[in-house]
Amino acid sequence: MTPYSLAFYVDVVTTGTLLGVGHADSPDRVTKVLGSDFGESTFGNRSMCRDYGLAEFYWDRASADHPWSGHHFTLQVHRLAYRDRPLVNDALRARYGRFAPRLRFDKLQRLLERRGIPLLEIPEVPANAPYFRTFWQPDSHVAISVIRTYGEYSTPDHLRVGDVYGVQAPMAAEEVEWRRAQVGSSACALHGM
Repeated sequence: MTPYSLAFYVDVVTTGTLLGVGHADSPDRVTKVLGSDFGESTFGNRSMCRDYGLAEFYWDRASADHPWSGHHFTLQVHRLAYRDRPLVNDALRARYGRFAPRLRFDKLQRLLERRGIPLLEIPEVPANAPYFRTFWQPDSHVAISVIRTYGEYSTPDHLRVGDVYGVQAPMAAEEVEWRRAQVGSSACALHGM
């Protein structure tokens, strides 16, 4: 049996869902599963985020007359290092138990590899390089952000190199290809090609 919260992260990376809800689910469906204890932020009348502590879900819509369309969800894993007990909501705690304050990427990767779930390292966006690394699961389209090196004002002081910073779903294959193309473009520019 996978201990505590590691089982949660394996489930999320494997399925691209959180307790069975995914990025495309409606605000009502997510709240039905995760509960009504959330903070809500809206950006005009076309974008909304609900913050459930560890998890955040994002929606957008064409106008106030249209229904919300799910965009993505994130797991703000770095928040756990503050050891704020209410951060993990009751639904997650009831299913998975206690959550460790840090998630070591190497442990998560080993558990996924044992289950035949590959993670591919993809190029980091320039704004996050060289401080972070990103790994992508091609079937579930889940991306995992990992601390690569410490940078004052760039990485949290309470995390160590090799800790997972966050998890996002989905990251489309098109974004992965765009990142790869950017690395190729940068290499050509550096070599005067």
